[in-house]
Amino acid sequence: MEDIDEEEELLNLSLAIVTSSGRERFRKRKRSRDDGVVNSSVRPLNSYEGCEGKIFRLLQMREQMLKNLDHHKKKGVDVDDEDGKGLHLIHMLLITATAVNENNVGSALEHLTELYKSVSLSGDSIQRVVAYFADSLAARLLTRRSPFYDIIMKEPTSEEEFVAFTALYRVSPYYQFAHFTAIQAIIEAFEKEEEKNNRALHVIDFDVSYGFQWASLIQSLSEKASSRKRISLRITGFGRSVDELRETENRLTSFSKGFQNLAFEFQGLLRGSKLVNLRKKRNETLAVNLDFHLNTLSNNLKISDLLKSVHLLNPSIVILVEQEGTSSPRRFLTRFMESLHYFAAMFDSLDECLPLESAERLSIEKNHLGKEIKSMLNYDNNNDDNCPKIEKMETWKVRMESHGFEGINLSSRSKIQARLLLKIRTHYCSLQFDGESNGAAAGFKVFEREDGRTISLGWQDRHLLTVSAWHCTVP
Repeated sequence: MEDIDEEEELLNLSLAIVTSSGRERFRKRKRSRDDGVVNSSVRPLNSYEGCEGKIFRLLQMREQMLKNLDHHKKKGVDVDDEDGKGLHLIHMLLITATAVNENNVGSALEHLTELYKSVSLSGDSIQRVVAYFADSLAARLLTRRSPFYDIIMKEPTSEEEFVAFTALYRVSPYYQFAHFTAIQAIIEAFEKEEEKNNRALHVIDFDVSYGFQWASLIQSLSEKASSRKRISLRITGFGRSVDELRETENRLTSFSKGFQNLAFEFQGLLRGSKLVNLRKKRNETLAVNLDFHLNTLSNNLKISDLLKSVHLLNPSIVILVEQEGTSSPRRFLTRFMESLHYFAAMFDSLDECLPLESAERLSIEKNHLGKEIKSMLNYDNNNDDNCPKIEKMETWKVRMESHGFEGINLSSRSKIQARLLLKIRTHYCSLQFDGESNGAAAGFKVFEREDGRTISLGWQDRHLLTVSAWHCTVP
């Protein structure tokens, strides 16, 4: 019975990906998709017969796909034909994922080769997202033992990652929505304790990345300070490498020098470092930022250990930002389709923010989103139990509450600021607020949930990320 439910769920997800992708641009056209349903079963083949040749053909088609960035660009493509091809690609991808999951090597290689023939990194959003998921499946199938694994899973350079992240930060409201909502909540927590916190704020950021968001916090705090009443801001940031931490420190320190009424200090720690070295000054307001971090931890035990450590710090506020799924993935195929549904919405949103021929779009998809896709589906070489997952908001809520945290209502200022930000940042994109309707699925949406304790950014009807604030309950 569980298998039947899971198969039905996968089919519904695959249909939703295509309909949500085409609905905004072609909402005036009503189409029936019943004829597009394809049986997702895989024919049994002799798994390893002729595999060397099949692998060679697969790599050839992948290389051709990468080189011919515009051979799939066509003018005057019929809308129904385009949607039909999108549905066909999604079902072919699901069939391929099933073959990979069952270790049916021959069938998987054949379907992957066909997929590479049908997709383009400069095609529509479905073609592009399928291309990166095909890479993920190819790497999973070949495993790390294959000499071709590293070719498919080639990591972008640090500079390429930075350029891609910066571009996404600039053109899409995705990260800024999360960061500015979080900063507003942190400032309000600081304001509540001004009489006893010695005008000192300490932020612990478990994934500081490039630290872009903290420049805004520096500026906002400086506006509250004066030459006689300086504010002290200390940021403890966890990063992936010493170089990244050093660059982040230099960037923020240089920016803070323009605000003489604010004392700034940065402490960089490598990810995985123990919290024992953290120094909490007397009466300072302590804020913990879990920004897209818990999802990266490899298993529930590590998530639990971190939340226990955070609770022991007794912070004034904890900010939780996570990608949001529609289910709690149990098996690889469910997780695969959940990820596909999520990233299809991300790729579709980029179509509304950047032109198809944009080099920035290609950089974002290849070196940021594409990297996330490959990492998520190939974590620890197919160890699915220890793999990052896109979880439901309710799952994170239960985890936080079970570790002694209680949700805080986000203020009206936070919600108003989120809306204003989207109005500013979506000058290329359509925008709709929760509860509004114009007879169509709009582009970006703002959702208030959990009686005001949570705010979400969505694309059409899909929640992309959720921001919530928490404080410690009595131990």
